Amino acid sequence: MPLWTCETCGAQFPNGGSPPASCLICEDERQFVNWKGQTFLTREQLMQTHRLVGRDDLGLTGIGLEPSFAIGQRALLVPQGDGCVMWDCIPLATDDAIQYVAALGGLKAIAISHPHYYGAVADWSDAFGGVPIYLHADDRAFVTRPHPSIMHWTGDSLRISDDALLLRTGGHFAGATMLHSARSADGRGALLTGDIAQVTMDRRFVSFMYSYPNYMPLNATAVRRIAAAVEPLAFDRIYGAWWGRNIAGGAKAAFAASVERYIAAIA
Repeated sequence: MPLWTCETCGAQFPNGGSPPASCLICEDERQFVNWKGQTFLTREQLMQTHRLVGRDDLGLTGIGLEPSFAIGQRALLVPQGDGCVMWDCIPLATDDAIQYVAALGGLKAIAISHPHYYGAVADWSDAFGGVPIYLHADDRAFVTRPHPSIMHWTGDSLRISDDALLLRTGGHFAGATMLHSARSADGRGALLTGDIAQVTMDRRFVSFMYSYPNYMPLNATAVRRIAAAVEPLAFDRIYGAWWGRNIAGGAKAAFAASVERYIAAIA
């Protein structure tokens, strides 16, 4: 029986003879149900219309779907010496893409910022021998395809290697997570934020939202909590959720300036 993928958010659902009745991620107030109604594609249908591409994105390898699908994010591979951490996920895993990642050292773990990017995370884990999938326990209710490799971690931080540190910052979701890589950016450090702190179009600032499609901003208390979580870290670069949406240098100062600007704007 087929696996089903939500056409609006890209979440994957378990095998079933017919598509799910609804998508719990899209029905949440942070997302939306497509105006034409809730629709799902089988994994095979998605493979027929889309392909996965990999390319450099400011020193890290990214993988994304072409043409763009659902939310349109790309995943990033953070090298760890004994394999890569896949940061955030995409709605599809194909044989060609799996071979591409294997040639780069394969995966040792997968970490996801929040439920909008869970995608085909179970398929990617299975492709590399069931590598652990780190999802924060505060977002457990949004898992659409349970899998034995999912590790629902708790607390405000989790070190998954000597380089990679997960931070629960909250904000967009209760368990919203960022990844800090101390070795990235030529040793100056990088913060992978997804859209928990969204890199703006001018790539000089970040912004903060509770819901992007429904234009619901975060409150000042939530933004200050995010700022406090990242303040102790050294980072010169920020990687956002989409191709090219990165801050290449001076990112820590840009983050601090963004917090001040955002709080002043909503005050």
